This record gives sequence, C-alpha cells and structure tokens, in this order.
Amino acid sequence: MPIFRIMGGNASRSAASTSFTNNNPAAGQQQQQAPVSNRHTYPGMRISSTSTAGGVPSASLGAPPSGMPTIPPRMGGGTAAGMHYMAAGGGPSLVVRGSTVGASSGGPPRPSAPPGPESNLSSLLRSAANSSASSNSNTTTNTSTPPTTTSACTSGTGRPGAYAVTRTTTGPGQVYRVTVPPGVRPGAEFTVHAGPRRVRVRCPPTSRPGHSLQITLPPEPTTHNQLLKMAPLTSSETDGTTPGGGAVPMTAEVRKVNQAATESGGTAQTFLVTIPPNIYPGMQFTVNVPDAGQRFMVTCPPNAGPNMRVRIVPPTPPREEPMAAPTTQVFEVTVPAGVRPNQPFTLMANGQRVLVTCPPNVVPGQRIRFQLPVHQVVGNIQLSYESEKSSGWCRTVRVNDLKFQWVRMNKKEHKSHNNNNGNNNGDETKEDMNNEGTTNIIDDMKTFDFSKAAYVRKLQLLEGNDARMRTGQVSLIPAQEAVVESRLVYNNKTLLSYADIANIQTKSLEEKTSWFQSICKELLADWDDGHVKIVVRRHSLLNDSVDAVMSLGREDMRKRWRIEFLGEPGIDAGGVTREWFQLLTEQIFDPDFGLWLSSVNNQMCMTINPASNISCPDDHLVYFRFLGRILGRALFDRQLVKGHMVRHLYKHLLGWPITFEDLEAQDEEYYNSLKKFTTMEDLSMMCLDFTITEETMGVRRDVELIPGGNMKEVTAENLPQYLEANLKYRMLDRTKPQITELLLGFFDIVPEQALTVFDPNELELILCGLPTIDMNDWITNAIYSGYFELKGRQDKVVEWFWEVVKDEFDQEMKARLLQFVTGTSGVPTRGFSVLQGNDGNIKKFCINGVSRDQYCYPRAHTCFNRIDLPNYSSKKELYEKLKAAITLSSVGFDME
Repeated sequence: MPIFRIMGGNASRSAASTSFTNNNPAAGQQQQQAPVSNRHTYPGMRISSTSTAGGVPSASLGAPPSGMPTIPPRMGGGTAAGMHYMAAGGGPSLVVRGSTVGASSGGPPRPSAPPGPESNLSSLLRSAANSSASSNSNTTTNTSTPPTTTSACTSGTGRPGAYAVTRTTTGPGQVYRVTVPPGVRPGAEFTVHAGPRRVRVRCPPTSRPGHSLQITLPPEPTTHNQLLKMAPLTSSETDGTTPGGGAVPMTAEVRKVNQAATESGGTAQTFLVTIPPNIYPGMQFTVNVPDAGQRFMVTCPPNAGPNMRVRIVPPTPPREEPMAAPTTQVFEVTVPAGVRPNQPFTLMANGQRVLVTCPPNVVPGQRIRFQLPVHQVVGNIQLSYESEKSSGWCRTVRVNDLKFQWVRMNKKEHKSHNNNNGNNNGDETKEDMNNEGTTNIIDDMKTFDFSKAAYVRKLQLLEGNDARMRTGQVSLIPAQEAVVESRLVYNNKTLLSYADIANIQTKSLEEKTSWFQSICKELLADWDDGHVKIVVRRHSLLNDSVDAVMSLGREDMRKRWRIEFLGEPGIDAGGVTREWFQLLTEQIFDPDFGLWLSSVNNQMCMTINPASNISCPDDHLVYFRFLGRILGRALFDRQLVKGHMVRHLYKHLLGWPITFEDLEAQDEEYYNSLKKFTTMEDLSMMCLDFTITEETMGVRRDVELIPGGNMKEVTAENLPQYLEANLKYRMLDRTKPQITELLLGFFDIVPEQALTVFDPNELELILCGLPTIDMNDWITNAIYSGYFELKGRQDKVVEWFWEVVKDEFDQEMKARLLQFVTGTSGVPTRGFSVLQGNDGNIKKFCINGVSRDQYCYPRAHTCFNRIDLPNYSSKKELYEKLKAAITLSSVGFDME
C-alpha cells in the first residue's frame, strides 16, 4: 500500500497539545493571589512582598527566595579568551574555555564516558556546585540557569506576565488510513480528516476512487509557554553603591569584568545560550550569536546539562575594518590656508563630504592625496544635519575608518582634483580631473565659545548582574569627540553601511521610515524561533506590563509580541497592540504619576521629574528602563505613543549635540542669566561658587556642580568651566539616573546606527505620529505683529502664508511648521486658543513681519510661539524660503 506524507498545511486544527513552563519549581503548589494594584502600587513594592505576581527580591542576589532560582548574573569582558560559567545560587565558579568556530570546524568530540540517568546528572551538578574549581587568571566566570520544570496546562497563560512561547515537534509520526473519494483522478489533490487535523493528499498514479491509502503525518506540534520572572536592574556605579529606585548593587565579580573591559577600551559583552539536548558536561556545541555576527564552539561545563541556560563570554574578535573595495579613486587636494599638521579638515570630493587629517610636515598650499572606495562614492555624503541653527555643527565621515563624527567647520571654497598618476596597487581612477569642492577647516574648539560649545551624550555599556538586563554610564563629552559606527552587522550580514545612510538621508520622512522598518524586519526573529506573549489585566495594566517587559532579555525584545488582556476574547491582529501602547504611555507620562512633569516652556511637552525618586522611591528607575524599552519597541513596530518629550531628550536618543540654545528652550530666564556672565567685567561682585540651589517639595539644598564646588569661587578665568558645568547639570546630571535607564531600555532593541538618518523633529513625528490640525482653528487664533500688525490677515504676505500652509503643505509639513515655531508637533487638546509660552501664560501663534533686508529665511522663537516672516515679494519665494527653513532647521531656534 503506498505511503504518503502531507502535501499542504493544516487547513484547520483543533487545539494543539500545550505545555506550560514556569521557572518557579513550586509552580504546582497553591499560588497566592496577587493584590489588585493601583497607581500607588509599584513593581518594587511587589518585589519585596511575598506575592508571586512577578519579580525577584530587591535584596541580595546571592540569597534568592526559597523555591525560586535566580537568573544568573551577566558578566563579560573584552579581554576574555574563553567561555566561563558559574552555578546558580552563588556557588563556586568553574572555568572552561571556548574558541571561535572557523568555516571548516569539525564536529564536537564526545566524552569517553557519557553521563548516566537524570538522577546521576543531578548528583553531578550538586557535587560540582559544592566543589571548588581553580580559574585561569586571564579568564572570568559566568553563570548558568538550572533547568526549569514543564507541566501540562490547558490554557498555559492564565496569569499576567510575559511568556516565552515555543513550538516543538517530537515523537514518532502518526499513521492514518484514508480512502480516495469519488471523482478524484490520479495526481489530483483531495482533503481528508486525520484525527484532529485536516490535510491535503495527492492521489498517486496507481490509485483510483475507493482505494485505501496509508499516510504518515508528522507529530502534532507542542506549544510550550514559559512564564518569565522580572529581572532586577543593576546599579551602574562600579564602587558597589546603589542609587536605589529598583537597582541592586553590582556584584564584585561583574564589577571586575566591567573594569577590565573599560581599561582595555572595549565593551563588556556576554550572551545567554541554551545548551542543546543530549549535550552533557565535557561535550562541545556550536553557538551562533547574531548580534556579534560570530559563531563559537563552547564546551559544556561540569555543572550544566541539556536545556540549561548558560552565559558565555566570547573571545575578543580581531578588529574588523570595512571591507576593501575592488577599486579605489584617488583624489588630490590642496591643503587650505590655516590648516596645521595633524589638524583635520573636511572637503567635498566628487560630491562626497569626507574628513581628512593633514599629514605631518605638510604646510598650507601643498597638495596631498587620499583614496576612497569607488563603490562607496555616493552623492551628498554630508548628512542633512547641518544648518545655521545647529551652530555650525554637522556630521561627516572619516576617511580612515568610515565612521561618523561631529565637526564644526569654517567654510572656504576650493578645488579638488583626482589624480590618475596616483594609482596604487592597480586601483582605478576617474578620468575627470577637475572636481569643484568646498574645503572646510575644522574648528578645534580649544577655546570656549558660548555660542558654539556643544556636547554629545556618551553611553558606555556595562554588564549587569542579570543576564537579561545590562547597565551603563552616561556622560556628556565635547561634540567633536563623539563618534558613531556607520555599519551594522547582524547574523554575519551587513545590514547597512555609510553609503546606505548617505543615500537615504536626503529622502522624505516616509521613505526614511520605510527604510528603517526594512532594517527592523532583518533584526526581527523568525516565528519559528519563538515569540513572546504578554498577558495583562486592564485594572492593573501598567504594573502587569512593567513586570512582563522587564522580564525579557534583549533577544526577546526583537521577537514577535502578542498582547492579550486577561479574560478578554480579543485576538491580537494589531488593534490590541495599538491600544496597549496608547494606554501604557498615556499612564506613564501622566504628571500625576510623578515620573514626568509638563515642561515650563511648553505644556505639550513632558520633561523628567528630578524628584521622581520621591514619587516612586522603590522603583522609579525601573519605570524609566521600561519606558525606554516601550519607546524602542514602538519605533521597531511603528506604533504610536501618547507623550511628547522635551527636545533635548530626543537629541540624547539620537546622539545629537546639546548646546546652550537647548538650555534656552528649557529655561529662558536661566539661560539669559548665564549669558550675562559672559559680558560682565567683574564676576567677584556676584559671589558665585560652583553650586546650584535646588528646591524639592519646599526643601532647599545646594548641589555641587563639580567635586568641591562649594569651595571654588567663580572667576573670569574659570567662567567657561562654570558655564559648561551648568549646561551639563541642567541637560543631563540633574536627571542622569533616569536618562541612563531610558537610553539603556531604548537601545535594548534599536541599533544606534540605523537612527543616524533621522533628526530630533523626525523622531518625534515617528514616535508620536502626525497631529490632527484644525486649520480654521489655527488661522482664527493666530495673531500678528511687526509689518503685519496693521492689516493682519488682510496683508498680502499673510494671505500667501496661510495659502501655502493650508493648500500646499501636506500633513507632515504642517507638523514640521508647528515644531519649527512652537518646539513640538503636539496640539493642545483645547485647540490653538490655549497655546502657552515659556512663562505658562497664553502665547498664541504669532506671525511677525520683518524686512527682507533683516532676514533671508523665516526665523522662529519657540519660547513665545512666534515666527519672523520676511516681507517676501511673491508667493513662490515665500513657499521656497519657508520650506527650506522648516526642513533644514533641526537643531536650535533660528536661522540667520
């Protein structure tokens, strides 16, 4: 009798057999009912309670609660040469080594004596955990997670939390006998019921209707739902102290790993992997790490076994330079006047902006040569980050390593030539010898300039105690020192290069967003690799969501998510997820919650509450890490959030320069007082020191801007240091723990390289969506001043302005105009009649007429919602100048 296998998929199935995995060994015992949560109940409060609703104790990680294994501490270092592990529960470390797998690596050797049954393996693990093992001085230790128990469950997800959902197919095939139905000819397909499944079968050439066939089906897939436990945050302080807010002290072992990586100039990095089935101590297995784009051979340590999760420290890979191009193009340029040896300068070569360092012993006027890969020569490599409003700062690419760097330039016109006589190693050169370009001398910024100074956040990633939750430190560094990779490699595949970024950065926002989503699709894990189900209760939406999202590892953040409201029959086809994002962010941005405050300058923007530790003392940092992950996931899934942040926070996310103009947007009065100090001849009369007075809930306290600041007087000599310290405090240090967690959560999912095509305005539009603008309400509640004060709306230029905005600007451009003038794309819920200024009073949208001799482009003042509109001579000129001002202004508050 012929044997046939399935030709098609399941048309419909009954409920598949499902198993439920809980990483609490006491899952079979009676669970205590979690208390109903409200706004005043926080995850940290539940952590310290006996509820099993989620989380681990915020006390010592070395003392887990009875019956619940802890997630192993994460460790790693750039100098580690192998893989290392440590038994869970704080047992002694057991060091093993691993190696990078080459393309022709052979199969793993098997141990001479395979382990015995499960009972013997348990004894082996216990004895290994209780024994001492010597470690190599050049290695570090790592942790493994004990295997979790799996029990059958009909629903599998009957409790709130995050579930790692996987499907496995094990067991023998299922054999059925079916009869060929009437009317079926040989080679035709027909549908039959085989047990609970319906399958399609192709009739063999030798069979006819009425014949009996035997078919073999693969076993029914089994769905496993593993309930994940909340991971604690680790304090980024390497001295073992903790700022509270839900973070725990860094263990001494992890602290050593981070210190070693910092001293070597690298980043500590480890990975959680699952030991495959039938792999026992002493056996080797291969690990693929997509994030690192590498593959490793790991030896199973003595205290681990099948299906256990262990943490590996990969060997430091050799530094990978960008791939060499098959041909290069040689350029010859003249060193411009004012450039010193070893000083960088930028120039346009064949339409491509590059950063070149003047060689030693070369003086201005001499000609130098450099090469660029032909396949990477693209037009307009100067990213659209430069405008008069960015105080002259722009991003450019360095020739030596093709990385992006912020520079401030003084432009000089100049010619550059290719040279076909400089062909090295057979590389080709272009025949066109004359390429006009612009040479830009880099401002070395050695002296402080109030109008030019800029700083960029630097995020140094560190390993945390928990394998799923890394930590880090944030600081502000001079903008010219900030460097960003221009390549993104994932799973041994280059997803983007600087040429891709340069090509897409000139496109429209919709095209940029589509390109970004294509990168996200490459990073999204396949459905076959498992997905995450998040189950929440509506009456405890925020708390359940925090517990769920904070239990996920970074690899889970890039898996497919399914949101489910407990007790509701809705199927998540997109609408449930959209509602979940909206409700979550609406609650967490609520000023009454205590984490965020309405901005003083703009009631539509939210700023971080410096006293959030008072509102949520046990876990305010947990909320900011959670929000960072939600913002990153929303960007990843193209979902919208209900909350506009102040502009400098978007700059922190993108790594854009922070200037004193950002301080002006946040607090104009404070900015003006600092600016006055730059013109004062005698500062001693002000009796200033390096402190600032903060008031929290009626209590005043002095904060030192630098160590020992209360003993250091401000003088003319140290005024630049005082101004810089004030900017850093207001833009970062005041809320550094919160911003650190926000950034860490955001970059748990979003690669920074893919964000380089966006500016802060575009990032806000993508996250918050394009607003619904009532043009009649906007026009009705606008006021006029300057040249337009007399005629108002009847002025010809004003009529042109509203015609352009209403008829020729699409929804995106209308939103960008709002950002340009008010600082945000948000519209007050009560309309433009209640638009506020920086003093909290009503400041309606104002169009101020000015002379064309005064300004060439429209100029915006976000502090009081005013646009200075030159008295243009034609509607076409107004449209072109207004559009240029809106699209080019991404930083700052005016365009000269």
